Amino acid sequence: MNAIPVFLYHAVSDDPPSWLAPFTVSPRTFVEHLDVIAESGLRLVPLRQLVAALLGGPQLPPRSAVLTFDDGYADFASTVAPLLSARGLPATLYVTTGALTTQGPPSCRGPFPSVAMLSWAQVGELDEAGFEIGGHSRTHAQLDTLPRKALREEIGGCKRELEDALGHSLDSFAYPHGYSSSRVRALVGESGWTSAAAIRAASAFSSSRDDPLWFARLMVRADTGRERFRLWTRGEGAPVAPFAEGIRTRGWRAYRRARASAGRPYRALPA
Repeated sequence: MNAIPVFLYHAVSDDPPSWLAPFTVSPRTFVEHLDVIAESGLRLVPLRQLVAALLGGPQLPPRSAVLTFDDGYADFASTVAPLLSARGLPATLYVTTGALTTQGPPSCRGPFPSVAMLSWAQVGELDEAGFEIGGHSRTHAQLDTLPRKALREEIGGCKRELEDALGHSLDSFAYPHGYSSSRVRALVGESGWTSAAAIRAASAFSSSRDDPLWFARLMVRADTGRERFRLWTRGEGAPVAPFAEGIRTRGWRAYRRARASAGRPYRALPA
């Protein structure tokens, strides 16, 4: 079972707010990562090729990898997209629709305090430039704690908003915070998404046997050292999906659900 690196980035910035800093890499570090990927012999392919393989289509070429970015920070347009375009590299950007601005320059909005988010116009420009746009819910909610009606709005509403704005169908979803459950994943499929990106065991490789509605990714953080990143490019240093959901994951979900039911939801991000 071959390990397939699906790299997950959030912000790429030299000056993130404190709450986002642990999930941010500097532009210089990001360029170093692109260089390491190239030197390792990995070939970055569009996410749709991985999904097609997971759905029984043509298998990926050996040594393939995928780039993904969550949330929809403004630095994707200002920093990441130019770097990827200059190298001819594909990537998927999962956006939280409730955080996108409607006019003017990027600004702080929605569930992500003190950080500039993309505008709807920028998302359209990135789509036209060839970057795949995916959904990341409407409000970045912890989906596995929501009642069914709210869950439908977060998943299906996000899809409708993006498709109406971009004028074409979208296929790819990512679970906010990486949180999901069998109920959530079933509804993602029912809503018309054909793939959904997860975070398994903090970081894990995908594989040819992975679940297209729960495929694993490697989360790149501020503390991801160069040697760990090099290990990942060699298919080492992390478990390979699929694997069963752990007891700790189930317990953590039960704890967050209990708090939500009691009206004291766990805050995964600052208020």
